[in-house]
Amino acid sequence: MLRVDGVRLPARRLRPEGAAAGAPVLVFLHEGLGSIGLWKDYPEALCRATGLPGLVYERRGHGSADALAGWPRPVGYLEHEAEHVLPRVLDAAGIGACVLVGHSDGGSIALLYAALRPAGLRGAITEAAHVFVEDVTLAGILAARTAFVHGDLRPKLARWHGRNTDGVFWGWNATWTEPAFTRWDMTDRLGAIRCPLLVMQGAGDEYGTPRQVDAICAGSGGPATPRLVPDCGHVPHHQARPAVLTAMTAAVADWTGGTGRR
Repeated sequence: MLRVDGVRLPARRLRPEGAAAGAPVLVFLHEGLGSIGLWKDYPEALCRATGLPGLVYERRGHGSADALAGWPRPVGYLEHEAEHVLPRVLDAAGIGACVLVGHSDGGSIALLYAALRPAGLRGAITEAAHVFVEDVTLAGILAARTAFVHGDLRPKLARWHGRNTDGVFWGWNATWTEPAFTRWDMTDRLGAIRCPLLVMQGAGDEYGTPRQVDAICAGSGGPATPRLVPDCGHVPHHQARPAVLTAMTAAVADWTGGTGRR
């Protein structure tokens, strides 16, 4: 259990057999409705494939973390996570060199953190990251609201979030549909990034178009590799796991020089 500004954030450390002491750490940043459990065993699989240790943690309001103070969240909540919370998480966990693996909101946080040019960041992998809000994004979010209020989404989320279920949903859904948030755009931050990026997105992502990938790769100040995953929606690491695992493993090996195993 990590503590940041007095807030309890559950975390899981991963260390595959043979991982070298002092090797860079894979830090997993979950989606807007995510938790440690919703990653399932993908973090363990990537750590085994790369030979690197890992850290998976839950942001405030998710899983068994402390509850949100309220919602909708401020327009700058992703920036706050990247600039204030994530650096303190890494400090609390004793992590220096790292590679970020961020999904959806977690991908946006990874990009915002990379724009700070932290010394220990070897690279960042994003899946379904947003750098601006699209019409398809809002349509997907409104469809999720219908599924939560009238369908079976609430009990599905309750399995992973328990008492935080309403907070985690409305802290995401109500925020992204606020008129002020529909104008959110972080593309002006991308030019500050210098570390390498692997930018992944499902070709059939229900929350974003390939314009997101194009904008990230065109705007980044460092090398950025686009990867549009065919026959895949918003969760590539589950929906196209073999291809995604192979691509991530190769990128991490390039960035870390294969330092994962003794």
